[in-house]
This record gives sequence, C-alpha cells and structure tokens, in this order.
Amino acid sequence: MSFSLITACPACGQGNRIPSAHLSDSGKCGACKAALRPAHEPIAATTTSFDEIIAAAKVPVLVDFWADWCGPCKMIGPELHALAAEMAGRALVVKVDTEAEPALAARYQVRSIPNLMVFHRGKAVAQRAGAAGRAELRRWLEGATTA
Repeated sequence: MSFSLITACPACGQGNRIPSAHLSDSGKCGACKAALRPAHEPIAATTTSFDEIIAAAKVPVLVDFWADWCGPCKMIGPELHALAAEMAGRALVVKVDTEAEPALAARYQVRSIPNLMVFHRGKAVAQRAGAAGRAELRRWLEGATTA
C-alpha cells in the first residue's frame, strides 16, 4: 500500500490524492483543474508512510519527533507550520508522534523531544534536540543540505 496525501482543492473543495513522490510538486485539481500547491503543512507520518516519504522525497525533509504531552513540542508546532508553508516546494516537514510510533523513534535513537532530523536523498544528514524559531530552523535545514 502506498502513501498518498489527500488535499482539498482551494477552488472547488474536491479532495485530490497526492502520491508521496509528488508531495513537493505543484499540480492541478482533478475536478476543476485549479492549481494545487506543493505540501505546505506538516505531514503526520506513521512508520510505513515515513519510510515511503523519505525514500520518494525530491527535496530535503525536516522531521519533528514529538509528543502531545511535551511543552516545547507544542511551542515549536506553529514554527514548523510556518516553515512548511514558507518552504513549500523546496522542503517537506514531517511530524512523527513518538507515543504512537515508538519503534520509529527508537530506530533514530530519539532520546529527548522535540528532536529534529533532516533527511536528504533518503539519508539522515543532521539531527538536533530542542525547540528553535522558524528562521533558525530554516538556516539549519538549508545548511544541512548544502554541506
């Protein structure tokens, strides 16, 4: 089973299925042909969808390992939403709930949250723990993929 994101057309409201390989691409609504933006919000991932998104991504992926009970995770949430919108088409933002996906957190040795990782071309290239503002996260993301 392959992962697809369902996104509503801003013009007609029709749901459109976006395969993982095209999350960073612009597209057209299947119903009214209006333009669809690349993924511009954080994508909630499970172990299965995570592996597929990372493998198929044409752009860098910033992953936030978080939990609902974590205060700093809640603080960084709006910053990640803003970053996802700002970097649409140039990067993806993925969120992994460590309570729902403990095996995935263990795979990447996540011991404290929020814990952020950057994946580029299917491989982890950077990791950091702790909250940060959007500008700092953007610089870190861009720096991790140019190094």
